[in-house]
Amino acid sequence: MLTKKQLDLLNFIHTRVQRDGVSPSFEEMKEALDLRSKSGIHRLITALEERGFIRRMAHRARALEIVKLPDAMMGGAMMGGTPKAPRAGFAPKVIDGDRPDRIPAAAQAVSSIAAVELNVMGRIAAGVPIAAISEVSHSVAVPQSMLGRGEHYALEVRGDSMIEAGINDGDVVVIRETTSADNGDIVVALVDDQEATLKRFRRVGTSIALEAANPAYETRVYRDDQVKVQGKLVGLIRTY
Repeated sequence: MLTKKQLDLLNFIHTRVQRDGVSPSFEEMKEALDLRSKSGIHRLITALEERGFIRRMAHRARALEIVKLPDAMMGGAMMGGTPKAPRAGFAPKVIDGDRPDRIPAAAQAVSSIAAVELNVMGRIAAGVPIAAISEVSHSVAVPQSMLGRGEHYALEVRGDSMIEAGINDGDVVVIRETTSADNGDIVVALVDDQEATLKRFRRVGTSIALEAANPAYETRVYRDDQVKVQGKLVGLIRTY
């Protein structure tokens, strides 16, 4: 099963090839999917290749082959939300794409790493607390090696209060679900059952201190019954 972004990209490439005879550039793909960088397109293409929908052509620069289409697209290609009649006798096509002739060994190794799709549960404040968000906004592929036991989810960071811990505005943090934490752990904390924030956890007697990693932000101290740990930071994903 494809994610919405993967399906959108496959549909966009297929529609442009059918219309123009050539594929869109990576820059056009990036703009069509409203992504911030072409690295996101590379990840989506890798995912489509791993799922058998496209194939990279060896020894040919910027070449991809469409191998198959999902059932949702075989019933009619979608362009700008308007279904188009399918073409009979679909056959693979070679299309252009921003890819070098040779794949570096390091890139081949990365593509073979097992990945897990995690739900991105919204945005988390790395600053003053913001309203807690629990609805799935999209999904992100995370290396299996980043995850341990238990359930995990991801959150998009907003704010710069954890910047000295290497967590920037716009990063996606990977969280392992847990209700407990040790002093010094970076956690998702729910304050008064209403506001969620990403901070370093520290217990001081019967109080809980949520510490920022930026001197511009003050440490906030709450009664221990005001703070519920929702998870612990185990990884971070950054898009350039």
